[in-house]
This record gives sequence, structure tokens and C-alpha cells, in this order.
Amino acid sequence: MILTELRQYLSQHKRVALVDLCCHFENEAEALRDMLNTLEHIGWVTRLPGGTTCGNGCSKYDPASVEIYQWVSKDSFFRPAFVVW
Repeated sequence: MILTELRQYLSQHKRVALVDLCCHFENEAEALRDMLNTLEHIGWVTRLPGGTTCGNGCSKYDPASVEIYQWVSKDSFFRPAFVVW
């Protein structure tokens, strides 16, 4: 799996628990966490505070023990800061 696949998945699902990412990508939490940290550093993803729900009404896990990551819209990221004429 590469960062692009993870980024695409997050951009489609908007808010995802780390445990669900592990199941989907069949990968260990630590490996995914490293990739998520990279995406967070770039500004594509943010880790939500503990206790945040995933937003789909799931009560499968204790919210305090779940890591939730959210896609951050970067539409303005590609707009130039200034225009050279």
C-alpha cells in the first residue's frame, strides 16, 4: 500500500477509525499510523481528539480508545498565493 491509496480512501470516507483502516488495508496499526502522520504533517489529514465518534452512529468500540482520522479539504492548497503577470 502506498500513501496515495490511503489518501484516496480518506478523501472518499472523510472520517475513519484507525481500526477500520487496518481492516481495509490489511495492515498493522503502527505502519498505518506512520503513514497517517506523514499525511497529517503535509496537511491532508488531522487526528481527532480522543472520545470523538466516527460519525456513522457506530457503537462497536469505546470512543475513548479509538483513533479517528479526518480528511482535510485542501482545495485551496493548489491555488497560487499570488499571480505573476
